[in-house]
Parts: sequence; structure tokens; C-alpha cells
Amino acid sequence: MDSRQRRTATKAPRKSTKAEKSAAEDVHVRITEFAVPSEAPSVEGGRYVYGIIEAKQPLSFGKMGIGGAGETVYTVNFQEIAAVVSKTSVYIFDPTRENALAHEHVIETVMKTHTIIPMSFGTVFRTDDDIREVLRSIFVSLKDVLKQMEGKLEFGLKVNWDRDRIIEELKDSDEEIRQFHQEITRKHLQSTYFARMQLGRMIDKALSERAAQYVRDIYEALRNVCVASRDNKPIGDKMIMNAAFLVERDREAEFDAAVNKIAKFYGELLNFKYTGPWPPYNFVNIRLKLERGAS
Repeated sequence: MDSRQRRTATKAPRKSTKAEKSAAEDVHVRITEFAVPSEAPSVEGGRYVYGIIEAKQPLSFGKMGIGGAGETVYTVNFQEIAAVVSKTSVYIFDPTRENALAHEHVIETVMKTHTIIPMSFGTVFRTDDDIREVLRSIFVSLKDVLKQMEGKLEFGLKVNWDRDRIIEELKDSDEEIRQFHQEITRKHLQSTYFARMQLGRMIDKALSERAAQYVRDIYEALRNVCVASRDNKPIGDKMIMNAAFLVERDREAEFDAAVNKIAKFYGELLNFKYTGPWPPYNFVNIRLKLERGAS
């Protein structure tokens, strides 16, 4: 399998599908978008929000804020929760590689010592007071999210296969496909449109069943070492699984071992790309925004 890699760009929380039902408990927290009235932001600056943590006292994480100016990353506190922010002279950030990496670097730094609920890229408020107002207004919900995600990390697992190789294997191992393919070849019907269409449908059905079985087996192998999992839409015709797993921090090594074991079992048949740890992007969906008043 591929060695575990870190992502190079941050992503907003993704909408998950129900293509394959996970055997693990479904943990997903959603907070409806919340808006706080405020005056229109000035061009002089705002506050870029990276995420929410539990912190009773103000904290500073160093000079690494987004925007290239090296602004200090600090917390805006309300009671025992806090937003991780930095000052910014830019109010709308383009999702360039540089900005995405800066956003991700802050989150990775904070998550070394805190459970962080990540915000979507580009979340900007006008002032610290605006942020405190949001924290106050959804304090109970944020506390609940932090409690559910405390001590948990997200890992990504993408599984690809060589589709052409699997098709050739099906022509040998699937009795129905093998016999039909031999009949077409023996009667020289390769150019017969309906025969080729029928064979194609048979192969597509067998591929779908084979992929579903592989995915079920992988989830089953990992269900006892994770808290929850979410299935995202595969990308391209070579990917059969695109999943996120929520794992207890103290069981990370155990989860690693389980992934390596199932990858070794499939050998060269399947290719596993395993990434993480990340904050729980796929298990928390919180959108905060500033509702601008009339200018």
C-alpha cells in the first residue's frame, strides 16, 4: 500500500453519501448556519477564524497567520470555549495553494495539543466582539460538538483498483461471463453490437458486485478500531472506496495496524492510499458567517 501521506490543502466539510453503510456508529454533528448582525467590514482588517477549541484562558500559537504577514494566531475566548483566529487585512481569501497551506498549518499546529473543530476555509469576521457574540449564541451546541469529538482524529482511506485487470480476471473466474465471452470469440461475433452490449452489461454488473464486496470487507475489518466512518463518492472509475474514519487518538496505532493488515491481504489487487491524522472534517459541519448590515 502507499505510505501514509498528509494532505497539502484544506477542505471544507464534505457532504457524505450513503453508498455503502458503515458498520460503525454514525457520528455526524451539524450546526445550522448562524449569522450575527454587524456593520459592513472595513478594508483595514478583520479576523480569520480557523476553528473552535476548549480553552478557559487566552492562548497564543505563534506568528503563522494566513495572508503572508505572519500575524499572531491567538484565541478569542468566551467562557471555556475559544475561536482560534488571526488578524487579517484581507477580507475575502482566494483558495490558492499558499493560503490553503497556511490555513492547514495553523489547524495542524493547534490539534497537536487541542481538539479543534475546523471552520471552512475563508471564514472571516469583523472584530473579536463579533466572534464572541457567535460563541455566546451557540455555546451549548459548540460544547456538545467538542465533547463528542474530544480525543478523536480523522483518517482518510481511498482504495483504487486496476479495472482492466479485474475485467480480465472476471473473464476467467466468472462462469457466466467466461462462457459468453468464449461463445462470442468462437463464433467471431466480436463486431456484433448486441453481443458486445450484453457482455458489457454482464461485466459492469460483476464489477459493481465485486467492488461492493471489497468495500464491505474493508469496513468490516476496520469497524472495531474506529468510532465511526463516512462514505464519500469515489473519484473516477479506478476508485472503489473513498472513506473517512473517526478514531480515538490513543487507538491510532491500532487503526494503523488494521489498515496495513487489510492492505497486505489484498496485495497488488487493490491500492490503498491512507492519509491523516486530520481534524474531524467529515464528521462536523459548522458554518458561521457575519450578516452585514446596510452600509
